[in-house]
Amino acid sequence: MASKVDKIVARLQQKIADGDYYEAQQQTRVAASRYIKTQNWPAAIDILSSVAQSLLKAGQGGSGGDLCVMLVDVYKQAELKPDSTNKGRLLTSLRLFDGEEPTRKRFITDMMAWSSKFGEYPAGDPELHHVAGSLYAAEHETYDAEKHLILGTRDSAEVLFKMEYAWYKESDAHTAPQYAARAVLPYLLVGNVRAANTCYRLFTSALSADNPGLGVQDISTSASDVRVFPSLPLLNFLGLLLLAVQRGAPEVYKGLVSKYAAQINEVGTWGEALEMVAEMYFGIQKPRQSNPLMDMMSGLFGGGGAGGQQQQQGRRPGLGAPTAEALD
Repeated sequence: MASKVDKIVARLQQKIADGDYYEAQQQTRVAASRYIKTQNWPAAIDILSSVAQSLLKAGQGGSGGDLCVMLVDVYKQAELKPDSTNKGRLLTSLRLFDGEEPTRKRFITDMMAWSSKFGEYPAGDPELHHVAGSLYAAEHETYDAEKHLILGTRDSAEVLFKMEYAWYKESDAHTAPQYAARAVLPYLLVGNVRAANTCYRLFTSALSADNPGLGVQDISTSASDVRVFPSLPLLNFLGLLLLAVQRGAPEVYKGLVSKYAAQINEVGTWGEALEMVAEMYFGIQKPRQSNPLMDMMSGLFGGGGAGGQQQQQGRRPGLGAPTAEALD
């Protein structure tokens, strides 16, 4: 025998089948609100998720998206944890959205905020990030894809590599290091050394296979294997940077930055990221901007301004970075 909730859902889905989309959306909000007032969270969630998915399948992204946003709000009110069941409802709905639907981005944002507040990952659940990032990557929305894949799962690194490499192939051959860096540096900044290495390995392997004329040299030592690209010095820099990070060798890092300073400066966008990498992995403090007036005042009143003694800060491996799955 069908429950009361089942009957409500069936009636609303019939309205969708009849093409009465707006009425279905409004009646769903009313029905769900009644259960929300009595804190009958399962009933409200069942109605919202079922009807939202039916609307999305019917191509009604605005109405379906509105109910999806309301569903996440119920999750927050009920203080639900991001377990597999709760995430599964959201991801099923997410996959039904058309890429052009504006409410999808709001739904994704709210979804991440919920998982951040009630889950164990401050930057949002990795599985949710992976699915959102993969959808954006498939739609060639590279910037949104990067933002989510960097905080995703172990599988996210390969998705990110494929997207960056496909993007690189639309550009000039000498720009390969810039595209590889779009994966390597952000992964380092969130503390995911393994994913950074995975992306670098996949990128350089694909590059070597597609460009046999590059004259790649494989150098093996007892400690490591290094692939050298004579015509792409910044790609060599990234590979050597990853080796230095794994060894935690500040002097090696300083030597690398000095050796490749001209090429790094030519790119012009790596400076801040490298300063953060230096602090996170090598304990090298970011250069402080000097303020002559403050230095003088500090000297007069015995304070500890830029020119005075500073308390030495310890290494901060996280640097307040978001926690992602399987960090190294």
